Amino acid sequence: MLTTEYVPGAPNWLDLGSPDTDASAAFYSAVFGWDFRSAGPEAGGYGFFQQDGKTVAGLGPLTEEGASPSWTVYFHTPDADATAKAVEQGGGRVRVAPADVFSFGRTAAFTDPTGADFAVWQPGETNGLEAVGVPDSLSWVELYTSDADAVKAFYGSVFSWRMNDVRMGPELTYTVLAPSGAGEEGNHGGLMQLPRENLDAGSTPEWHPYFEVSDCDATFTKATAAGATVLIPTTDAPGVGRFAMFLDPAGAPFAIIKSAMG
Repeated sequence: MLTTEYVPGAPNWLDLGSPDTDASAAFYSAVFGWDFRSAGPEAGGYGFFQQDGKTVAGLGPLTEEGASPSWTVYFHTPDADATAKAVEQGGGRVRVAPADVFSFGRTAAFTDPTGADFAVWQPGETNGLEAVGVPDSLSWVELYTSDADAVKAFYGSVFSWRMNDVRMGPELTYTVLAPSGAGEEGNHGGLMQLPRENLDAGSTPEWHPYFEVSDCDATFTKATAAGATVLIPTTDAPGVGRFAMFLDPAGAPFAIIKSAMG
């Protein structure tokens, strides 16, 4: 369960890179009821999705050459520069070197050894998202990877996550992630090996967010009506909840879930 009591290694920020921020703001407003607030002219088009006056995500234009529309998951770090060194030592790549974002915090962007992008946020004046784990906000993050063993070793070296493998079937293992020292209530995400047929069909490693919703079926209807492409239709996961996964109209993957305990 995510909370705003952020500890090192926990997701503490999330933003969407979009080729058309106005269209993305309209889509997510239709799906979740979010409002979009610009961060001002000095922010280069960046702004904030808000729910009930609290920031639940960021939104900005694509800035990296060749970048595809996607959600970027940021993890809390007390030292972005030290994390950048750990990423390089672990076989990852520093895409954007650590830099200050005014007085709000310090950030850096990376790629793991299998090609999945992620980032870190070192809090300054901004600790992180103002709402998580409640309806219409981030509740879980998930990594699809082409080499589960390699990325478990990598993220373990970078964030010291606790990892618990759960058998989901004869050929599927789901690894539950939590900050070091956290109990089960601190679980924040999971990772799983992409099946060979998915890789052969062109799927690539990536992180994606899950947003908690009050009614999975109703939100599914809103998302498809607003132009989302269905990747996984509404599905019940015993003991976990009811979920669905999409590509937004620009092609960024995301999922929704009505948690069993939500």
